[in-house]
Amino acid sequence: MLSIKVECIVDENCKIGESPVWEEKENSLLYVDINGKKISRWNSITKQVQSIAVDAPVSSVALRKSGNYVITLGTRFAALKWNDRSVTTIMEVDKDKLNNRFNDGKVDPEGRYFAGTMAEEIRPAVLERQQGSLYTLFPDHSVIKQFDQVDISNGLDWSLDHKTFFYIDSLSYSVDAFDYDLQTGKISNRRSIYKLEKEESIPDGMCIDIEGKLWVACYDGGRVIRLDPETGKRLQTVKLPVDKTTSCCFGGNDYSEMYVTSACQGMDDKWLSRQPQAGGIFKVTGLGVKGIPPYSYAG
Repeated sequence: MLSIKVECIVDENCKIGESPVWEEKENSLLYVDINGKKISRWNSITKQVQSIAVDAPVSSVALRKSGNYVITLGTRFAALKWNDRSVTTIMEVDKDKLNNRFNDGKVDPEGRYFAGTMAEEIRPAVLERQQGSLYTLFPDHSVIKQFDQVDISNGLDWSLDHKTFFYIDSLSYSVDAFDYDLQTGKISNRRSIYKLEKEESIPDGMCIDIEGKLWVACYDGGRVIRLDPETGKRLQTVKLPVDKTTSCCFGGNDYSEMYVTSACQGMDDKWLSRQPQAGGIFKVTGLGVKGIPPYSYAG
């Protein structure tokens, strides 16, 4: 039997912790606090956290091939220079929807940055429906809209052979797959590969392991589940000490550690007293499987 261990590595009550990304050269974990409006970097050697405050909700962060990072900020794709603490807009979307913001984002194997939007929430998971879209930022800084009518654009990743794109629109309670054309970045043939069960609650962020299985953080479900995208079966459930688990990624020296972000927004004092680590960042070890390094934006 595997002995799975879950520990809180950053006890900081993020409003909405999200978008964990392992940065190998810094031995660090990047993540954002969307409504806390900051990007943070936890150093696994010193255990120190550095943060940069920004002027709008920041929903995802990704590595950039040329160095530094790209982020989704409000409704903008933007470049972040860490040492200068400077943010430069690359491209803006959803200009006609003043109540929208970006949500989850991730870079594909060719260095394109995929990220989707949603309406601002009235309360957690309560919002104007079908206001979001999924966008792709290409290395030449052009942007295309893949599709619209999205509720809460969320977890995304690619199969190991790069022929399938996996995607979550949270309020569909489904993990979906598309055929993926790596040459063009185009997606087609959408289908559902897994419908969440009631106790799993709302699918949020997602990542893939070296066996091609998907790991999905379940918001309000207090767990991360492992799915087989071929059979549509759940293979494993890892429970966490907080309900609002938001996203996950693999990291550490050999990508055998899983990092899980969480949120505390929308929790009252009684709930928080029962879950004091809500909004913390967790490390899960002993899963017996490794992940793959994140891709970097090529622009």
